[in-house]
Amino acid sequence: MAISNFAPAISILAALFFAASTIASSDAPFIVAHKKASLTRLKSGSERVSVSIDIYNQGYATAYDVTLNDDSWSQDVFDIVSGNTSVSWERLDAGTVLSHSFELEAKTRTVFYGAPAVYFRVPTKSLTGLAYSTPILPLDVLADRPPEKKFDWRLLAKYGSLVSVISIVVLFVYLVSTPSKSSASKASKKKALNRRCK
Repeated sequence: MAISNFAPAISILAALFFAASTIASSDAPFIVAHKKASLTRLKSGSERVSVSIDIYNQGYATAYDVTLNDDSWSQDVFDIVSGNTSVSWERLDAGTVLSHSFELEAKTRTVFYGAPAVYFRVPTKSLTGLAYSTPILPLDVLADRPPEKKFDWRLLAKYGSLVSVISIVVLFVYLVSTPSKSSASKASKKKALNRRCK
């Protein structure tokens, strides 16, 4: 049942990859943008969203006037803490990467979806190209999450010495009970020497 729900998405992705490979083989810039977002819960109970976007030029020509515009973050839901959601670069050479990041703070509880657009101008034409980034997973902002189970240092303090003593005793017994390779090889050499002498 779940696989049939993903069938249309998989076919669309396959068509996009086919179109991307066809376009990338031509002598023009081919922009790929990868967007990542992560949530960080602060001690004050608020939550920050760290967004980073990497823009790759996988084509064979330089892209000029590259503009990243990520206006999908609603001002009713998020406040910008650091960075900008829009930035421009003069050029993006073939085979290079540009990175941009910014941080937002959530104001209300919501599930958020979004994707930025990257605009660029092809060097020989006045046409403007358009590339979309990879989609991000839905962000469940300010959701009630169970507390993370952290390592309990009290257990280490209570049972740590006992575990270390038992480990040392087991290691000692193992070393005493197993013959070393050098003594085993000496014994086999002595047996072989004794056989030759007889």
